[in-house]
Amino acid sequence: MTDHTPPNAVRGGETHQIADDDYPVLTTNHGTPISDNQNQLKAGPRGPVLLEDEVYREKINHFDHERIPERIVHARGSAAHGYFECTESLADITVADLFQKKGQRTDVFVRFSTVAGGAGSIDTPRDVRGFAVKFYTRQGNWDLVGNNIPVFFIQDAIKFPDLIHAAKMEADRGYPQAATAHDTFWDFISLMPESTHMILWVMSDRTLPRTFANMEGFGVHTFRFINKEGKSTFVKFHWKPKAGLASTIWDETVKIAGADPDFQRRDLFERIERGNYPEWELGVQLFDEEFANNQPYDVLDATKIIPEETLPVRIVGKMVLDRYPDNYFAETEQAAFVPSHVVPGIGFSNDPLLQGRLFSYTDTQLSRLGSVNFHQLPINAAKGRAEAAGCPFMNQQRDGHMQMAVPKGRANYEPNSLAKVGEVGGAREDASGGYKTFPSEEHAQKLRVRPESFADHYSQARLFFRSVDPAEQAHIASAFVFELSKVSLEHVRTAMLANLRNVDEDLARRVADGLAMALPAASPTAAPVLDMKPSPALRIIRGPLEKHTLEGRTVGILIADGTDAEALNTLKAAIAAAGGHPMTIAPKVGAVPLSDGSTVKADKQLFGQPSVTVDACAVVLSGEATAKLVREGAAVQWVMDAFGHLKAIGANAAAKPLLDKAGVEPDEGVTDLADFVDAAKKRYWDREPKVRTLA
Repeated sequence: MTDHTPPNAVRGGETHQIADDDYPVLTTNHGTPISDNQNQLKAGPRGPVLLEDEVYREKINHFDHERIPERIVHARGSAAHGYFECTESLADITVADLFQKKGQRTDVFVRFSTVAGGAGSIDTPRDVRGFAVKFYTRQGNWDLVGNNIPVFFIQDAIKFPDLIHAAKMEADRGYPQAATAHDTFWDFISLMPESTHMILWVMSDRTLPRTFANMEGFGVHTFRFINKEGKSTFVKFHWKPKAGLASTIWDETVKIAGADPDFQRRDLFERIERGNYPEWELGVQLFDEEFANNQPYDVLDATKIIPEETLPVRIVGKMVLDRYPDNYFAETEQAAFVPSHVVPGIGFSNDPLLQGRLFSYTDTQLSRLGSVNFHQLPINAAKGRAEAAGCPFMNQQRDGHMQMAVPKGRANYEPNSLAKVGEVGGAREDASGGYKTFPSEEHAQKLRVRPESFADHYSQARLFFRSVDPAEQAHIASAFVFELSKVSLEHVRTAMLANLRNVDEDLARRVADGLAMALPAASPTAAPVLDMKPSPALRIIRGPLEKHTLEGRTVGILIADGTDAEALNTLKAAIAAAGGHPMTIAPKVGAVPLSDGSTVKADKQLFGQPSVTVDACAVVLSGEATAKLVREGAAVQWVMDAFGHLKAIGANAAAKPLLDKAGVEPDEGVTDLADFVDAAKKRYWDREPKVRTLA
């Protein structure tokens, strides 16, 4: 059977597959033939999405209700309470209350999540991470629902069900769980050139974050700020981690999944318990229509970024997470984030992916939480409206499944005149302070099209690959090799290599070599591929957010009977003084006798706490203990993995035979105990070519 994918002879470069003798006509559930399954109905190519689009609404309605009650995506989540503090007033740009006054604090609830896996999956797959923030402002709740990657797979929300169906477990066999290394995902990606930029990010170290505290967050879409004069300013949101960007290595990630499936959730809990509160700065990129029109890409396209070198990120606030939920189900699981929940001063652009999300999320919560009253659950309830006299929302909505409020009086409609006779008249409009939609003018035909300005699918993917550190480039190429090696359909691997040739010839060659495949001809492009100036801000390794520090990080210290007490205590004090968390690990938990006759209780057992769970490793052993541990596979592996995962290793002289047995070779990151604390503040990427073969 032949491939019925036509050439990209359409304005936006999207893929259209046409019905013929081999393929039946695609229809709605009511049998209506569908002319375009790639684009929502819009008022003009770059206009807003129209609610009358029954094709989109039926498709997304069905998708939103496919799982009960677990979230269809982002099912595995971890969360924390905290606060946002405005550090620079934006009163001239927006009337949003939380940005009016420097020093003003607003309560927040933040949920981090993976996308593909179910609620019982692991914390550490190669996957995008959700980064959703609920601000409990005095004007109501604002949900900034984003990811740890600034772009997305698709340009139009009508393709979201297809994307997730392809990425999830294969429909006939129910696996793999929380993984994209399978046929259907890569088949979809190979046919969707618009996904190329995102897939470069997914194959990068960004989808292997060390902890939640080491992730950036992004609002992804272009939003609007609106000031008191009604002037609109476009805005893109960035969360910058105070702890710095940090990721794991693939081999390390695989071992963490086996050692501690709850690794990132546990880290979040323990950081808060220790008082090492995760913290982010909120940055914004602000721009106007003129700036947008002068860029070589469309700011309404969710597969594109605005490089920070082109438009710097302006820091306007900070967020601190300082309290773990009291109850996982009541808070983390029942939290409902909805992008359409905004407050006065914040509005939307015509991004067709954003426009689709504005409808989809509310529909999803109705299905998952089972009631139109999900906003009354304590974790979702607005908190800031003092005039509500204990009730955070005031309207004429009544009844419904799980109604928890007890509205008084009979004013369940508006307008009414009941107050004239002493009855409760209910709430009224706020003409001056109420939410106002930005009055953009749209005069265009009703069309189901993709704008031509969305047609360049490769330039920013090339920008990303050529911007990151050579070590990250090797990780990206190796990730493609790993994922595509799991794809059994050769034509899909060939199609992906053809697409990668449009990104970077060296990347395509390295992936082809890793798969022992010949390079095919480059796939056709719908628009010229540009060589954009590299953006160093996109790097993790040797980038602006890589932080050499022990603050909030854990150092594992391997000890055993006879460990030198003074050396151990000195090392623990030095780690703590640098802001780190020393964790003693021994063959047995309980009382470990030290050299001076004292004992210390080990924090963890060697067999249950492999070195993948800590950020740096120290070995403080007596000669007698070392002689035993060189014959203990867990101890040798503990040191071997630390070296292979490019971590600092500090050891006393008596422990050197264990390092030798583990194959540790001298380098800048292998030190004695005196120099260890400074060495422990970073990873040693120059070591990597010595310990593994990368594409």
